[in-house]
Amino acid sequence: MTLCGKAARYFHTLRYLRPEQILGRIRFRLFPPNLEQGAIPRRRPLSGPWVAPCSRQPSLLGPAHCQFLNETGDIAGSAAWNDPARDKLWLYNLHYFDDLNAEGASERCDWHRALIDRWVEENPPPRGTGWEPYPTSLRIVNWIKWELAGNALTDAALASLALQARWLMRRLEWHLLGNHLFANAKALAFAGCFFEGPEAESWLVQGLKILARELPEQILADGGQFERSPMYHALALEDVLDLINVSHAFPAALPEPWRGLVAGFPEIVGRMRFWLAVMCHPDGEIAFFNDSAIGIAPSPGRLTAYAYRLGLPQAPPPGDGVTHLADSGYIRVQRGPMVALLDVAPVGPDYLPGHAHADTLSFELSLYGRRVLVNSGTSVYGTGPERLRQRGTKAHNTVAVDNCDSSEVWGGFRVARRAYTFGLAIDDTHDLLRIRCAHDGYRRLPGRPIHRREWCFDHAGLTILDEVARKVAHTPATRGCCDEDDRAYFHFHPTLDVDAVSSRAAIPEGRSLIWWVGEAPSRMVSSTYHPEFGLSQVSRCLEIGVEQGRCSVRFDGN
Repeated sequence: MTLCGKAARYFHTLRYLRPEQILGRIRFRLFPPNLEQGAIPRRRPLSGPWVAPCSRQPSLLGPAHCQFLNETGDIAGSAAWNDPARDKLWLYNLHYFDDLNAEGASERCDWHRALIDRWVEENPPPRGTGWEPYPTSLRIVNWIKWELAGNALTDAALASLALQARWLMRRLEWHLLGNHLFANAKALAFAGCFFEGPEAESWLVQGLKILARELPEQILADGGQFERSPMYHALALEDVLDLINVSHAFPAALPEPWRGLVAGFPEIVGRMRFWLAVMCHPDGEIAFFNDSAIGIAPSPGRLTAYAYRLGLPQAPPPGDGVTHLADSGYIRVQRGPMVALLDVAPVGPDYLPGHAHADTLSFELSLYGRRVLVNSGTSVYGTGPERLRQRGTKAHNTVAVDNCDSSEVWGGFRVARRAYTFGLAIDDTHDLLRIRCAHDGYRRLPGRPIHRREWCFDHAGLTILDEVARKVAHTPATRGCCDEDDRAYFHFHPTLDVDAVSSRAAIPEGRSLIWWVGEAPSRMVSSTYHPEFGLSQVSRCLEIGVEQGRCSVRFDGN
């Protein structure tokens, strides 16, 4: 990329940032605060019910052996906490202490107590990965949950916990906002409830102030978390459920002016639970739009069980027909044995697209309770080529024009020019449902192409019509970034036995998915599927050329 191209990419990335993000980054990097190690607040007595929170799969396999992101590791020795050979996300997980509240945690309490003691001794404040604000936030909550489950933090651990809250109060992630700032606020609220006294109350009030500001923005009217990732939505739902739980456990801690805010949490949870149900496949797990994978957030079933333990009412399941999450930009179509989830959404908030993929107008499809057409999922973070590929358009069930991405994803968590949808129309009759939408993400290319897609559902199956319209003729002289044709991609779930010759994919339990391609050329190519971090599965992808600006394909179940 030329120097001019790099400058343009930075311009189109930075132009959307809020002033507080820019100023916050300067302050965060150049003016680290001092950590005062004076007297710590007292532990507040528990005065209400605490119920078991969501649990995750165990990650501590031995006293000094663990597994995160499907990668095992030995964590003996103080150097393990900041091992440069480990990915940053793996180290973050090490510092979260999720295993304290995982399945069977009571059987590993001696390991947990020793690991907490090790952390205190081997991570002096405020240096290293463990003192970064995000892992600090998650660890504060996990240590408090562990204590509330009937375990006892040592005096040294309690002192460290208070120091972590004190440090976090001075290192809030205003430069990032979004789910990071929300996690900071939740941790301060937990610490402010768990401890008592003026300093603890200042933590609680600061956390509640941030939540009062962020909740109306981060949780949309239809219940979706504004980063448009089902995985991060599930994490946000767990956060609000945890806040309800801790407010029940320490009711006297809440200052009077903030009780109305907390009283509104159950209504927010109701909207969030419905949104999550809409964005799940019949197998009960989340769809893969933007950064999404199974195993990071609690499963939807565990979140439902947690809400039940908190005494919250059931959320209605999505019904047959069309469910339009208009504020988020997703559509669920449920007709007979078919469930389709359509992405007609912006990639995320303009000032915070870090978890966005170039997946505009993609979709996922389940048939007879099985996933059949899937986006690629997410298995890595970081800045490498595989991260970029998984965020790219060709890893999703949509159209890549001139071999380019519909939104300019780059780095690990950056987006320059991005796609915006327009022209959404839903025509629903008894026999035929037609959903049409377009996006302008390729307007930066010669000819200013527009991608239009139409999903047509009838009693037997689904037909997809794609059009790429340019303002000028599509000739080699006006091509975009390479010489390949525009192409549509349809990724099959790896459990399907795909036969390209017969245009049939066998679904387990004796069912089949059959497809017919229009007049455009097509071929079957190898691909990969990533349902969890650290996991890659071989899959197949139907690649269809866009001829004369059009292509079509029909999928039927059998």
